[in-house]
Amino acid sequence: MHSNRLIDETSPYLQQHAHNPVDWYPWGDEALQKARDEDKPILLSIGYSACHWCHVMEHESFEDESVAAIMNRLYVCIKVDREERPDLDKIYQLAHQMLTRRPGGWPLNVFLAPDTHVPFFAGTYFPREPRHGLPAFPDLLRRVADWFHENRDQLKEQEAAIRARFESIEPGGDTEEISPDVLDLALNQLAQQYDPVYAGFGDAPKFPHPTNLEFLLHYAANHPRNASAPDMLRHTLRAMASGGIYDQLGGGFCRYSTDELWMIPHFEKMLYDNAQLLPIYVDAWRMFEDDDFRRIAGQTGDWVLREMQSPDGGYYSTLDADSEGEEGKFYVFSTDELRQLLSDDEWAVVRCRYQIRGKPNFEGRAWHLHVFKTDEEVAKKTGFSEQRVRQLIATAHQKLFAHREQRIRPGRDEKILTSWNGMMIKAMAHTGRLLDRQDFIDSAERALAFIQTTLLSNGRLLATHKDGKTHLNAYLDDYVLLIDAALELLQTRWRTSHLNLATTLADKLLAHFEDRENGGFYFTSDDHEALLHRHKPTADDATPSGNGIAARVLLKLGHLLGESRYLDAAERTLKWLNASLSGYPSAHGSGLIAVEEYLSPGETIILRGKPAQLAEWSAQAGLPFHPQKQVFAIADNETVLPGALARRAAGDGPVAYICAGHQCSLPVRNLADLKKTASDI
Repeated sequence: MHSNRLIDETSPYLQQHAHNPVDWYPWGDEALQKARDEDKPILLSIGYSACHWCHVMEHESFEDESVAAIMNRLYVCIKVDREERPDLDKIYQLAHQMLTRRPGGWPLNVFLAPDTHVPFFAGTYFPREPRHGLPAFPDLLRRVADWFHENRDQLKEQEAAIRARFESIEPGGDTEEISPDVLDLALNQLAQQYDPVYAGFGDAPKFPHPTNLEFLLHYAANHPRNASAPDMLRHTLRAMASGGIYDQLGGGFCRYSTDELWMIPHFEKMLYDNAQLLPIYVDAWRMFEDDDFRRIAGQTGDWVLREMQSPDGGYYSTLDADSEGEEGKFYVFSTDELRQLLSDDEWAVVRCRYQIRGKPNFEGRAWHLHVFKTDEEVAKKTGFSEQRVRQLIATAHQKLFAHREQRIRPGRDEKILTSWNGMMIKAMAHTGRLLDRQDFIDSAERALAFIQTTLLSNGRLLATHKDGKTHLNAYLDDYVLLIDAALELLQTRWRTSHLNLATTLADKLLAHFEDRENGGFYFTSDDHEALLHRHKPTADDATPSGNGIAARVLLKLGHLLGESRYLDAAERTLKWLNASLSGYPSAHGSGLIAVEEYLSPGETIILRGKPAQLAEWSAQAGLPFHPQKQVFAIADNETVLPGALARRAAGDGPVAYICAGHQCSLPVRNLADLKKTASDI
């Protein structure tokens, strides 16, 4: 079988294209030099393994011999996995928006000048034959190549304009004080975008937007008199948990809903979505005392353990939407299947709960489970007690799940990304601590150990690992999300080595990523490959902005250690972000939470004492719940601690040191006094 240069790559997405007749190259010196030597434009095609339309374009065009012949003759063709190379993806998604004045997506197909790598034409999916108002890809290939060779002078002008746009898109430093007004403005914007009927924000397709949900959680905790934030948060979390976007049988969330009801998802499951939603659900359980939120958190964590953790400890990246060539086939059931698998009583409650009647909700041919009725409502309709309804739902789910497990499974992208692992390590540690799930905590520690032994060398991180190969310089997100993970694990089980990891990474962050002149952090390090643009992320996208997370972790670490270098860098970052935040605050959930934590620092409680005594003190210190509170229980035999922690000495018995920002109480040595002192800070 024919294979191209992608055959040796670590990315499953690139390996999927390794047998295309297209002469694909990975991004690198060989391809870039070939384009210069032959004066051929570059066709840069970016996607990822769980992307449905990426698969469609591959089958239609990249597997077609005649289309491949055109591509090979006219272009140097480069394939990129956006999950391994987010640096390239961020640059060329921005370029697509500049050229087309529309948001991009995947697959992203960008045509670059061979010498400068500046784009001159861009699009997303193109069909093999003309349809949906889109040109045929073969015709487009010829026309773009002709334009490139016939308009070199115009190309230079366009390149200059693109470079100028790149220079102008990011805010400069801001000397104004950081104001809480942006928080209220963001809340008002979210209220305008909010769907009061079906919950969530915006129209179909409807995305979870986890950073906005987390912002609402923090806003609700810090502004308890405001009803809109908790109402929007609670309604949205309930709607998603009841919807088809949530896997009612196996746990875990799909990427987005294709409709406004949250009913029919795009079926791929991303590690990063679940890593962000998991701690929100468990925090919402603590805040609202809603046991459904606790259940969702537990089930999603179970899904992570069952399907997303490698034997070596790292977390895998994605589950595909498709199996056997069809999207959703693994997840849906025909009416006959449901009826045959379930007892009469189980069928009665399942039919009522999920409204299994009339035309099936998935493409008119099968059912995807979406909750329409609560246990109480099902009980009234069926005549069963609520307890019996819950029992029947549980046994029905067990039967349907067991049947589903026998099917051919969707593909799994088994590369291990440092940044996404950082998010899931934090999520599993946090959820394990609040749910008292030691298996979740163990899972998080195994994943961190894998990252430390496999993707960390001399204090510097690498971005990706698969099949024994670890490579690619790590990005801003890798550093800040792993610091966040280490800080969460320190609250779960104190390991001074985890603190040392956090400070090592923070020091590398300041040394290699910070823009000291203007504030904020670049997405790539100062020793990274030189690209068209050195990007500084502001707004969130599917994952939180690296600068928003950087500000948050530096504030936490700075207050924990009393380290002004970290606090000053966080302040510089927030001042730099100020202009972007003020312009469109609801696009900056992670930055907004950092502003909350800067203006109103949460409590940092240090407990010292014998391990046997600290559990009870930790439980008391965690009350009342607040999402910004940090509690670190450090055994008295930990004697070598850095910074301000060195002064938090253990005594004859347990002692608590309670601080909020730069304000600290006197040491508390009596458990009965701990609750009162914490509430006074």
